[in-house]
Amino acid sequence: MPVTRQPLSVAIITLNAASQLEECLKSIDFVDDIVVIDSGSTDGTQALAMRYGARVIDQNWLGFGPQKQFAVDSAVHDWVLCLDADERVSPELQASIKNALKNPLTATFRFPRCNRFLGRYLKHGEGYPDWSLRLFDRRQARWSDDAVHEKVETQSATGELKGDLLHDSAESLASYLTKQNRYTSLAADMALAAGKRATFGRLALSPIIRFIKFYFIRQGFRDGLPGLIHISIGCFNSFIKYSKMLERQTADAVLR
Repeated sequence: MPVTRQPLSVAIITLNAASQLEECLKSIDFVDDIVVIDSGSTDGTQALAMRYGARVIDQNWLGFGPQKQFAVDSAVHDWVLCLDADERVSPELQASIKNALKNPLTATFRFPRCNRFLGRYLKHGEGYPDWSLRLFDRRQARWSDDAVHEKVETQSATGELKGDLLHDSAESLASYLTKQNRYTSLAADMALAAGKRATFGRLALSPIIRFIKFYFIRQGFRDGLPGLIHISIGCFNSFIKYSKMLERQTADAVLR
């Protein structure tokens, strides 16, 4: 008899993702269950998901970590692959997932995510390999409660799979920067809540150290102008996060 694998669910969170979701769904035609948690789409996302056999559940936005955990809890099977609507499973990664689930040697697996930015898939610097833990047994792992920069938490050893998860947001630079502004605000709030403080050293040196690390040490220069712009935005984000932390610290000091 042929070797069977563990049944697999895919969990996706969406909001007005009709322009991106179809390619994602086409890349996961090998799975046994798809659940889409939608937080109020008005562009036909829900109808598109259902055309591809997905179960669609309405859920008001809870924050990235809680929303993704809600999706995991809504899956049919214990083995879950978590995807965003603008991601696609490459054929090589699909083969790796199938093989790993025949006889899982660990409860969690990570694989490289390849990000498309300004028309180019980044293969160096900050953009790659962008290791992403997305395949796991939900009985031994779960998403953190973080509103942004959420991560899968587990006590299990994590295996690595071959093949890229392709991330192609197809968003404009303007919308990308708008999203980064929101993320830096959330990151600043999280850092302060964790007891961290913005200092002159962190504000001034963090962007410089980050640029040296990703542009030179991790060879981001090999990704051409898209690589330079991507890394520069990341450095600016670091500066802005600490600036927002300093703003909040100053406001708190005045109130006291």
